[in-house]
Amino acid sequence: MPKFLEKKLKEEYGADSDIPYKVMNSIGAMHGNKETDKGKEMEAKHAAHSRMHKRAKAKKYVMEH
Repeated sequence: MPKFLEKKLKEEYGADSDIPYKVMNSIGAMHGNKETDKGKEMEAKHAAHSRMHKRAKAKKYVMEH
């Protein structure tokens, strides 16, 4: 399951709530308790975006100093 999405939804709805899983099922990131291809793509895209953001932030820091 997309960990970033699970974390975000649990922060919004509460750690003990089952709503985050219902939301992930409704958007197609999961099917029952199994991650779908769409969920895997979402996780990969998020990871790539996070890496790009970190590199851009590091580059900006180097340019400033």
